[in-house]
Amino acid sequence: MPYTIGEIAKYLNIPSSTLRFYDKMGLMPFVDRSESGIRLFKDSDIEWLLIIDCLKKSGMPVKNIREFIKLVEQGDASIDKRLEMFQQQRRHMEETIASLEEQLKILKFKCWYYKTAKEAGTTKVPRNMKEDELPEEFRPVRHKLRRLNEK
Repeated sequence: MPYTIGEIAKYLNIPSSTLRFYDKMGLMPFVDRSESGIRLFKDSDIEWLLIIDCLKKSGMPVKNIREFIKLVEQGDASIDKRLEMFQQQRRHMEETIASLEEQLKILKFKCWYYKTAKEAGTTKVPRNMKEDELPEEFRPVRHKLRRLNEK
């Protein structure tokens, strides 16, 4: 049973415009069309769309996703190239996650900092705390921030 673009968009929790964009960019050569040009999605298209959406959200450029689709169309001869693409994207994603985790540590520190300042009525209290007075999880963050300020 074919699905409409609206049904697929709702199922995947993405806007219909995203699916239209994917199609316009050549990322959905597998999707059938009716005689009047309406996109007709099959159950098997859902896996493709989930992979495309994952690659896009993980930061892979559209041209690389298009290259991946062309490699899939080549069959088993392109397995090595496809594997390398996914390994490279995984490494990129791991680096992004590590960077985001560092930024989250700073945000958590600043939340603690301003909460402490609010309770004390001044930023002098958390700013002037000795190392051993700080929560242990925030010591490396403050050390890093202060080291950067000294440069």
